[in-house]
Order: sequence, then structure tokens, then C-alpha cells
Amino acid sequence: MHEIEPFYQWREFYVASDDPHSPFYGNQYSEFELTNAVYNYLIHPQWEAFGSATLYLKLLMVSYEKQYAIIELIGEWNDTLYNDIMYLYQEVIEPLIDNEITHFILIGENVLNFHADTADYYEEWFSNIGDGWIACLNFRNHLIAEFAEANIDYYLAMGGRFNEINWRAFSPDQLFRVVNSLLNKRLNQ
Repeated sequence: MHEIEPFYQWREFYVASDDPHSPFYGNQYSEFELTNAVYNYLIHPQWEAFGSATLYLKLLMVSYEKQYAIIELIGEWNDTLYNDIMYLYQEVIEPLIDNEITHFILIGENVLNFHADTADYYEEWFSNIGDGWIACLNFRNHLIAEFAEANIDYYLAMGGRFNEINWRAFSPDQLFRVVNSLLNKRLNQ
């Protein structure tokens, strides 16, 4: 897992450690020192720790003008044992919402497992973004099934066309437009 780097080709558009509104403002990264791990597997030092023992992220893009954030995830999303959604919501999402971010794109191709608990934080997140949305791209099918089984898919758009997007082929604004278009079509059906 230590060889899986967060996507870095959008650094010309945004760097979270340079953004004074980012929860990761001022963070310094080592290119060589591996300190974070998912269980016994060390991960690349560019991933951000936010309080979870098994889930890490990279804030790839925030557009305050267009009110969206793109977040890439890695690890195990475990609400049952570690309450990962609480840490994600309180440490990352709330500061973004406080800066008027209402559209969230979560990229989950490197999330290996999901263990549900309650939907409280998902519901709070959803209710605090007004007309915004939360879209999950490229999550594994067994994770989508577990989100659905826990009725969390009510708050998160996932599966189907959202798993077919080659998001790396777009600029951040292009990706936002593609996802926004899919969600608008879904809502208007």
C-alpha cells in the first residue's frame, strides 16, 4: 500500500497545505518517511491523517467559487469500531461547510472495506449542505452494497454511472460539471 500515492496531477489547481481555509493548511510532508498505516500496512506519506485509525484522505481540490471539494480516500472505512464518519465529518467536512462548500466528490477506489454503524453523521452532513450533494466515485461494489444495506445511500449518490467515470481524465472543474450533470439528470427523472 505504501506505493499508492494520492493523485497529484491537479497540484497546479490546488494544494491543501497552501490553503489557509483547508483543515490541512501548513502540513509538511516527507517523501521518504512512512509513518501512517492501515493496520500493518504502511501508506504513502502524502495521505492525510484526520483522526481515523484506518482511513486516510487527500483533499485534491476545493473551489470556493463553485462550492465543491474533491476528496480521495484510502484504507478501511470503519464506522463500527472507529467511528470514521465522525472524524471525517468533524475534522474535514465541517470546516469545508463553514467555508460554504456544498458539493462533495468522494473518490473511493482505494477504500477496501466499509463497516456501518448509525447514519447520524451522514444525515447531518446531508442536511447541512442545502441544495448540495455528496457523490461517491469508483467505490467497490461490495462497499456500495454495504452502504445501501445500512440505508446510507440515501445521503450519498453512488454506483451505476458514478462508478464509470474516468475522473483522472478531467480537470477538477470538468469533473465537477460531469458529476453535477449526472446528479441533475438523476433528480429530474
